[in-house]
Amino acid sequence: MEETNYEKENLVREISQPLKNAAGWMRFLGIAMIVYGILIALSIVGIVIAWLPIWLGVLMTRSANRVNEAYYQGNQFALTESLRNLGSYFTINGVILLISIIFIVILMIVLFSSGLLLENLDQLEHFLT
Repeated sequence: MEETNYEKENLVREISQPLKNAAGWMRFLGIAMIVYGILIALSIVGIVIAWLPIWLGVLMTRSANRVNEAYYQGNQFALTESLRNLGSYFTINGVILLISIIFIVILMIVLFSSGLLLENLDQLEHFLT
């Protein structure tokens, strides 16, 4: 038996319900990230990286808009697009986190090898005794 359009729309509404409930927060987060990116762009160094939070904000805002469309119109393509935008958002955040962890590990290695961190630990040792 083939599903009717009405059944498909109801299925899309049911599946999109949890995201639709969070759409307000998704939109808020997206707009906040866009504003954050604009504020970062006001600095000389920030111009280089300001595109990243703006892009993440646009992805989140688009996802919120598309999930509302999916819920209210029963549009499965809008739901797919919303999930795709959300997936891109989390992928980009994951890559940023991995790059940050790698940077911190490299920084710790450089600090240990240069003795800067060990010098501070010696000062702490003298303070404790």
